Amino acid sequence: MMRLAIIGAGSMAGEHAKRFRALGDVEVVAVCDLDGDKARTFAEAHGIPEAYSDLAAMLARDDIQAVSNVTPDGVHKATSLAAIAAGKHILCEKPLATNAADAEEMAAAAREAGVINMVNLSYRDAPAIQLARELVAEGRLGRVMHVDASYRQSWLVSDAWGRWDQDSQWLWRLSEAHGSKGVLGDVGVHILDFASFPVGDIAAVTCRLKCFDKAPDNRIGEYTLDANDSALMQVEFAGGALGTVQATRWATGHHNSLALSIHGDRGALRVDLDAARDKLEVCLGEDVHPARWTELSAPPTPSIYRRFVDGVASGVNDQPDFDRGAALQRVLDACFDSDARGGGLRLEGQAAPAPGQPA
Repeated sequence: MMRLAIIGAGSMAGEHAKRFRALGDVEVVAVCDLDGDKARTFAEAHGIPEAYSDLAAMLARDDIQAVSNVTPDGVHKATSLAAIAAGKHILCEKPLATNAADAEEMAAAAREAGVINMVNLSYRDAPAIQLARELVAEGRLGRVMHVDASYRQSWLVSDAWGRWDQDSQWLWRLSEAHGSKGVLGDVGVHILDFASFPVGDIAAVTCRLKCFDKAPDNRIGEYTLDANDSALMQVEFAGGALGTVQATRWATGHHNSLALSIHGDRGALRVDLDAARDKLEVCLGEDVHPARWTELSAPPTPSIYRRFVDGVASGVNDQPDFDRGAALQRVLDACFDSDARGGGLRLEGQAAPAPGQPA
């Protein structure tokens, strides 16, 4: 049995506790949160024997082999470095850090310590994206020319996940002062990985970010609502393909939708996780001419939780590791820099009002 501790006692930490315990060969033995009462409540709810508010005290335990870091983004670096210094193998929630320099420092520390390190880019678990990578690598699509990827959420217009304007677990994601990097940092990291995992590294990016008005003076209680909630990216991949990548919290009609299409000079594929996680569609060979699409089933893929535990047991680091997390953070940093530089051109003259808007 691998003995594991969880850092953080929020809702996502609960998902980690559930997923690790379901594996059968992992014992979750401790949880730590700065809020001691929260840690104790979490421990009781998930059957965890020990709760801590002092991270150093928990990490000092020799019987703990690994940690799952499910803290807010802004403290990933400090908590991960502490765990690595204590010799613990580590699975860290995404994004790895809030800037590339911190992410690279974390990746270097993990390499030097020789600990197994992974980033929870959970959509790698979808069998369809693994099959998509195989098809591209085998040359079935030929030379990849164009890519479209989108991550659509609607929790700013839907109460399916709760009331964003009344719940701190959503409000902090809209506030830079509370450590949020907006939709780009939150789920943009997922869709950038989703797009580049099958196709290859992103070599160049142009990005436009926007924070829409959501409340009087864009403030609710202690939360200033200033983090971006829509992101549009134009990217060029190392292999020369061009692509568009988008992430938004305003996609009315989509609860949590990831989609990807890849077009090459010999074929194409498309993945829609709303339709199925284990199926994709392809247009290959003679089907290219009538634009006929066929559905393929993808074989099962072990979860990142399973692969992390197996990596600890074998000593072989699986993907996505901290180096991958740092590479994605470099793209995210470039997106923020691109938006700050403001590359768009405004058209002269008075623009007509949008449909449904007052003239």
